[in-house]
Amino acid sequence: MQLRELDEHVTYASQLQENGGPVVLFNLFTVAPEDADRFLDVWADDAAFMKRQPGFISTQLHRGTAGSSTFVNVAEWESARALGEAFRSPEFQARISRYPDSAVASPHVFERIGVPGI
Repeated sequence: MQLRELDEHVTYASQLQENGGPVVLFNLFTVAPEDADRFLDVWADDAAFMKRQPGFISTQLHRGTAGSSTFVNVAEWESARALGEAFRSPEFQARISRYPDSAVASPHVFERIGVPGI
């Protein structure tokens, strides 16, 4: 699987060093249409792994409509550091090779902000 940064100034790796939280991970995935079913199987297995990791709160996968093979994972973690520890674990790193070669991931970590009146 290829990794494509969403922000050219702040890398995903640098975000995983932060200790603030809670945080929300948005991970945009694109895959070839013929690889969508395999992607879903691998992602579900990885989600079950992440669910067991310290600091995990929740996750939900979304798929584009009209037969799209674009997906967005939205996951909540107690902190970016907890997400980073899970992501960098040898077990999770070994899992990445199971994704289809056509898969491109664009992860980025966000925090909620308050907007007055909204």
